[in-house]
Amino acid sequence: MRTPKPKVAWIGLGIMGSPMSENLIAAGYDVTGYTLEADKLARLAAKGGTAAGSVAEAVLDADVIVTMVPASPQVEAVAYGEHGILAHAKVGALLIDTSSITPRTSIDLAEAAAAKGIRVLDAPVSGGEAGAVEATLSIMVGGDAADFARARPLLDALGTTVVLCGPHGAGQTVKAANQLIVAVNIQACAEAVVFLEKSGVDLSAALDVLNGGLAGSTVLTRKKTGFLKREFAPGFRVDLHHKDMGIVTDAARAVGAALPVGSVVAGLVASLRAQGDGGLDHSALLRGVERLSGLPVSG
Repeated sequence: MRTPKPKVAWIGLGIMGSPMSENLIAAGYDVTGYTLEADKLARLAAKGGTAAGSVAEAVLDADVIVTMVPASPQVEAVAYGEHGILAHAKVGALLIDTSSITPRTSIDLAEAAAAKGIRVLDAPVSGGEAGAVEATLSIMVGGDAADFARARPLLDALGTTVVLCGPHGAGQTVKAANQLIVAVNIQACAEAVVFLEKSGVDLSAALDVLNGGLAGSTVLTRKKTGFLKREFAPGFRVDLHHKDMGIVTDAARAVGAALPVGSVVAGLVASLRAQGDGGLDHSALLRGVERLSGLPVSG
């Protein structure tokens, strides 16, 4: 006899959360969602989910609760307090936090949840909006192996690379490293784009051949069209990458790891945000290179 799929509560239906929750619905999960935006709740209902009026209502009967919110303060806001997840989730529920937050926040949440009989996995994701839509995310998980095994079928409906990285907080540590690599890669690509254009090279052809060699990357594949067309509609906002660079900088300082290149790129991301580009996609680092190169800012 086939075991029925767990009932899922989904908290946070933004750029990433909406398509991820919809992929669970498509995979046959019963999903009840809550978010602050009425149009996102309507979108969930149109896809076959159930809209809840509060966090408490959403999680009340859920076997698994998934959160996807912007940062540590939002995770704490939905998890704690009299109206939060820990106050209303049933004993034995599994809370999977897919947000990108500090490792310390994840560890504290796991400890607080354990006192309520609720299990926790930190499971941040990488792949951006496209990966969320296509269910091809990379998911880095921290927590107990038994809880990971329980969550694995659900996570497999969201991504193609799903790995247990260690105890609570390990997923967030790996995600911080991921964001470091992505930011440095985008910055390098942006500098190459401006260098190639100022040199009079056919940019599209150059990026094609670069992406076929050792310089190739998922970043270049995903961001090439945006670079060429100067389109920076947010798949992952500069504001959020700025937050993530703060996480990796602080975490690296805590363990005594030097980030000589990462620290420079963190400053460039902060500068881009200060210039008013925080709401754009992080590939808008190209605009920062244009400014430094004396070019008209595009996009």
